[in-house]
Amino acid sequence: MALIVALILLVVMTLVGLSAMRTVTLEEKMTAHTFDRSVSFQAAEAALREAEGIVQTTIPTPAALSGCTAGVCSTPVSTATPRWQDATFTGWQTATAVESGALSVTPQYFIEYLGNTFPCAQNASAATNCKRYRITARSNAGNDRAAVMLQSVYGTD
Repeated sequence: MALIVALILLVVMTLVGLSAMRTVTLEEKMTAHTFDRSVSFQAAEAALREAEGIVQTTIPTPAALSGCTAGVCSTPVSTATPRWQDATFTGWQTATAVESGALSVTPQYFIEYLGNTFPCAQNASAATNCKRYRITARSNAGNDRAAVMLQSVYGTD
């Protein structure tokens, strides 16, 4: 009788051990994904800030329908596929790499000129000749890692 009870307890302990190992493996995968996403998010955010700095210092005004040059693109066509969704779009500009330990992520960005007919202040009597730019940044540390895409609208006077 003692042998049967011992075997049953051994089977129960084995099942508990296997369950614990499975849980630990799943938690490790979730933690790795959270880390990957965090690094990718930080890289995309850094690319946004880098592009905003370029806009602030150069205030580019691309010619109409000129495509993209050095990461700065003309005003998007409202009926066309958004550039960030177009797999054939080649205007992405490489930003400064972001590193975390052994992981290095090189984000990309592009800047779209939205025009110069935007209000310069929030009141109704403000001038409407301020420029706006849409900045899109993406980062991906690899095929099996988290990918992040961010956008911001940046205004200049």
